This record gives sequence, C-alpha cells and structure tokens, in this order.
Amino acid sequence: MDFSLTEEQLMFRGLFRDFAENDVAKVAEHSDKAEQPPVELLKKAAAQGFLGATLPEQYGGAGLEALTNTLLVEEISKHCLSTAITITIHTALASMSILDVGTEAQKQSYLPRLASGELASFALTEPDAGSDPGSLQTRARRENGTFYLDGVKSWVANGGLASVFVVFASTDLSARHRGLSAFIVEKGSPSVGVVVGHREPTLGLRGVDIRTIYFEDGHVPAENLLGALNEGWPIVLRAFNRVRLCLAAAGLGAAEGALALGVKFAVERKQFGVPIAEKQAIQNYIADCSVEIEALRHLIHYTAWLADTGQSYGQQASMAKYLGARVARDTANKMLQVHGGYGFSDEFPISRIYRDVRALRLLGGTDEIQRYAVARGVFDEVGLKIQP
Repeated sequence: MDFSLTEEQLMFRGLFRDFAENDVAKVAEHSDKAEQPPVELLKKAAAQGFLGATLPEQYGGAGLEALTNTLLVEEISKHCLSTAITITIHTALASMSILDVGTEAQKQSYLPRLASGELASFALTEPDAGSDPGSLQTRARRENGTFYLDGVKSWVANGGLASVFVVFASTDLSARHRGLSAFIVEKGSPSVGVVVGHREPTLGLRGVDIRTIYFEDGHVPAENLLGALNEGWPIVLRAFNRVRLCLAAAGLGAAEGALALGVKFAVERKQFGVPIAEKQAIQNYIADCSVEIEALRHLIHYTAWLADTGQSYGQQASMAKYLGARVARDTANKMLQVHGGYGFSDEFPISRIYRDVRALRLLGGTDEIQRYAVARGVFDEVGLKIQP
C-alpha cells in the first residue's frame, strides 16, 4: 500500500502551508481577541480558490478531491481553527450540498458565486433539536408554487456573513426526519423573511460568526427546493460525512499547531539550569502526542481514500472525527501543561488553541453521537439494530 502523497498533492500542500503561515497566522490572535471573523482573510482565501476547493472547475472551483481538501483544512487549522471551521461550513456543508442534489440551474446560479467569495451557511440545528433532527420545528408550507418558511435556527456558523443558506425544514411533521426538505434561501431578498440574531459569545472559536437565525413567513420560490420534497435527511447524512472528515483534519491541524508550540517552549524555557525539554516528563508528553497525531493522520487519509474511490465512508468519518477531537483536546491540554503558568495566560497562543479545540467535541455531531454511529455499524454486522 502506497502512503505517499502525489506530486500534485505535495504542490497543493505547499501552497496551503504558505497561505496559512503568511496570511492566516498573522490575523489569528486579532480575530480571537476582537471576536470577529477575518473578513479580509476570507477574501484572500477566495482569491486563492479555497472557498471553492472541492467544487468542479466548471462552476469556478478547484476540483480538489477529499484527501487534498483535508490537507487544506489541516494547514489552516495549525494556525487558526476559527478560519478553518468558517471555510469548512461554507464548503463541506453548504456548497457541496448544492452540488450534491441541486438542479443544473441551481448549480449554475449559486456555485460560481460561492466559489468566488460569497459565503454560505447550513441551517439545521434548532433550540430544541440538536442531535435529533427529527424534532425540527421549522416548517415550510407550500401555497401556489411558493414555500412559506417559519422557524428558528440556532448555532448557525457564518450566520451573519452568509448570503446563501441551505435551510432544513419540516414539510411533513408526522414523518419526523423522513419529512425534512432542504431549501436554498438568499438573505438579501426582502421577501424571504430572514432575521439575523446577535452573535453568540463563545468560549472558543471566537473568529467564527455564530448566530441565531429567524425565518418569519419567508417566501421561498418552489425552484429553491433543494433535492426532492421530503428528501432532506439523506442530504444531511452525506453532508455530515463530509464535514466530519474535514473536522477530523481540523483536529489534526490544531493538534500539530499545539505540539509545535509546546516543543518550541520546551526548548527555550529553562528550569534547574537546563531546557525543560531535557526532563523526562516533558519528553513523555511530546512522545504521547506525536504518536496520537500520526495515528489520526493515517485514519484521516484512509477515510479520504474511501471517499475519493467512491466507497462508503460514513462510519470511518465518525471514527476520524471522534478521534480528531480527542487528539486535539489531549494535545492542547498537555502542551498547555508544558507551558506551565504561561499557558494559562491569553498572551500565549496555546490558550487560544486550548479553548478552540473544545468545540470539536460538539461540532458536526457530539462525541456521544459519533460513538453511537460507530457502535451502530458494529452491531449492524451482527444483525442488531440499535437506536440513540
């Protein structure tokens, strides 16, 4: 089995790394402290083709396969998890869902715009429906060729920046998740009734624009139905597979970034007359984190290979996402410990990484949901159907 990257993938990784080191790293701290998304940086990302990374070239994208895209997410996450999450929501969830099931007219209308710089978001979660999308209360009723959208969506990443939303609503409440439909909603249209709430104050990921979005009797043309009526749930499942793989790569990048900070500090910091890197306790931290990072990398690359070869990869995506969140958490925690008291200061970037990676256990489905998904796959093989 060949584990090496192709020459093209190595070239792309170099491009991603240059962007991350020369542009992303410069604004990460400011974005966190100001609690504002790096708008100018996102424009630069669009100019580099990163907002349309996985879209086909015919729609203005770069046509990158899943593995190469994980390299992009990894490199950005080394320096700013917020920026990586912003781009991932835009691409893996929103834009790719339009590519997945959109009509040709929808693809031609929206994808070139999203590839060139307009941001998109994915509105699924509600105040009383997180891990259980079957409980969605946002409704879409159809009258004379128009859908009328009413409801509230919470924790909508990119909510204040996006001009295009992929919104899920119930078109058959009695059918629960099998009665969901997806819609493309444009915020700029005065008839759609989109009201953007305040930005959520968060523990970490302070550079991500997270909002509550209200839909108040919004008029959505029938041609903006995404996919078939009552067929929104399969769209959600495929979107979750994509985003979980990307979030695993985000965890990998964040862990690598934390490890690099810990190594640098351990070499420079002296106690008892020698660098603390010479202490076995510190060496054990570095070794443990390095092993976990490499294990995560190989699981991500294997999962991406499954995706790129057209094989089922949902269970592996859940495994990778769960492991990615855990490795990022453990590495950030240990590298903060390496920093000692300095790690508790917001003057040192390890504290930002420590706060940011906590969100990885929640985004794209909680740890508990990932473990259920993995267990379900195991029990399916022996003929037992389990429920959350």
